[in-house]
Amino acid sequence: MTSLPRLVAFDLDDTLAPSKSPLDPRMSALLIRLLDATAVCVISGGQFAQFRGQVIERLGDASPRQLERLHLMPTCGTQYYRYSEDSWTQVYAQNLTDAERAEALAVAEREAKALGYWEADTWGPILEDRASQITFSALGQSAPVEAKMAWDPSGEKKNRLRDAIQVHLPELEVRSGGSTSVDITRRGIDKAYGMKALADVTGVSLDEMLFIGDRLDENGNDYPVKTLGVECVAVEGWEHTADVLIELLGGDGSDGTTGDQRLLVV
Repeated sequence: MTSLPRLVAFDLDDTLAPSKSPLDPRMSALLIRLLDATAVCVISGGQFAQFRGQVIERLGDASPRQLERLHLMPTCGTQYYRYSEDSWTQVYAQNLTDAERAEALAVAEREAKALGYWEADTWGPILEDRASQITFSALGQSAPVEAKMAWDPSGEKKNRLRDAIQVHLPELEVRSGGSTSVDITRRGIDKAYGMKALADVTGVSLDEMLFIGDRLDENGNDYPVKTLGVECVAVEGWEHTADVLIELLGGDGSDGTTGDQRLLVV
């Protein structure tokens, strides 16, 4: 990259912050600096309440003008929010029907139990109805990062469960999500859909965007963005993302540090 993109899009969990955790103050400061320079999008599998707790509430120093340049796409882009007149407003939501949601919940529970993935002790509900997305979280939404990483370090469990559920929901899309999750949405609705919708709304073409995520491997939920031809940077945790942002912003961190040159375009 020779110049700052017109829009920088990010995954959330394990890219901007540890899974289900709020932004570190260093990341908050870097995002606010980035919002001064270009448009920013966060697109992830979580619902809007998660975005509020992890991102919005950590950007308290951002001005209304900066927040107006921030695009939020919860549930893998099936929902879209913008800041206007001192509040966040939903622009669209590709919600599942009541029947689709009920079937998805039933199939996910049945197949998880058949594979032995229905845990007895969890940190919150295993299944969550997010209206536009059904999410299976093996250890619950509030599980600590260490427990999540230990449950399925290779991703094999998630991929097996995804395949098992997809067989019984041919009209819907089933994808591996975060470290312990599987997401179910309308067919064709994934992060690629969200990025194309973003291009339509903003007038910023896909080749003028940069996407940063930790799951750009073929089985990852960031991979659909890569298939669009969007320039992508693979990262390994929020600290790596911070280094990438420092480099994008000219090489100087707000704390006087510089990036470690781990900018990996994939």
